[in-house]
Amino acid sequence: MRSWLKANRRWREARMFVRAMASASHPILAQVIPIRRCNLACTYCNEFDKHSPPVPTEEMLKRIDKLGELGTSIITFSGGEPTLHPDLDDLIRRVRERDAIATVITNGYLLTPERIRRLNAAGLDYLQISIDNVQPDDVSKKSLKVLDRKLEWLAEHADFDVTINSVLGTGIRQPEDAYQIAARARELGFHSTLGILHDGSGQLEPLSPSHTSVYERILGLGSGLFSFAHHDGFQRNIVRALPNTWHCPAGGRFLYVCEDGLVHYCSQQRGYPGIPLADYTREDLIREGAKPKGCAPFCTISCVHQTAMLDSFRTQPRETLAGILARRKERDPSWNVPLSVRALDWMFLRDSHVRDAFGAIVLRMFGARRNPSKPNTS
Repeated sequence: MRSWLKANRRWREARMFVRAMASASHPILAQVIPIRRCNLACTYCNEFDKHSPPVPTEEMLKRIDKLGELGTSIITFSGGEPTLHPDLDDLIRRVRERDAIATVITNGYLLTPERIRRLNAAGLDYLQISIDNVQPDDVSKKSLKVLDRKLEWLAEHADFDVTINSVLGTGIRQPEDAYQIAARARELGFHSTLGILHDGSGQLEPLSPSHTSVYERILGLGSGLFSFAHHDGFQRNIVRALPNTWHCPAGGRFLYVCEDGLVHYCSQQRGYPGIPLADYTREDLIREGAKPKGCAPFCTISCVHQTAMLDSFRTQPRETLAGILARRKERDPSWNVPLSVRALDWMFLRDSHVRDAFGAIVLRMFGARRNPSKPNTS
């Protein structure tokens, strides 16, 4: 059963990628807040309160439907703590009914075997937990000591994919903890990612030498070729406090929808554009996605980087792939390009006639339609 669900998920991921390559006028990822309240109070976090009620379920369903009308590929529930919403399972089901990929970002505290089985039944695709330390402290209670039993339950019961995010940066007192957390995630068969803590506006806080050393060790654990966390250029520059040159697609390819139903660029740039989701149009998507963002060079919001990287594949496929392969080769000179990647290179990147032929086949296979419009990449 798990194997079939994973295969189905990979098929839908491939369809998401094909749609992103064919069209620039729909959101790839929307992060939605069903409740601002959280059961924890991590001192570095500015995305929660201790009192807000859940967004009414009917209103949340309307927002999901609106995102579906806009063609959103991935809908992520965040917070606050989304598992505090009493009808989260119904929200996940509606996302799947709208033919989108359903994701939850949680602190993991409320997970039990029974709760995990309910998430399975709802059709959840991905769950992410960010673990900040090995032992709880006054900065964060999201510790491996507290959550390890929850991780074991996930390994035993979850039909969805699980990602464990460890963190480095200001506020993390024991950087070695990040390596231990990442290693434990791999041991349990989970994906692992690494986040760099940002300041209150989503901007870069440079890593100290000890944190940078741990980052390199985590990188050595290995990951898939197209892992956003380790193999794009963004994070390497972030670690070294260097600016990234890129176009931020927030407001277009990436949407952040707060508990009040307003669209913002991201969790750290709330207030812009501040348009109600109910009124958001394709014209809004194109206009806001094309706007330059002054915060982009030192941004650490990885989920926005991910959507930008997909657009890079769409607009500059050969250059983007070449950069990924070069960085992989730099890390491991003995590494050879997989046959599957060589085949993709030949089918889609080398010869325009071959690309057009295979492209038409793939679009037909996944039911996607080509949109010739191109986003502003200045």
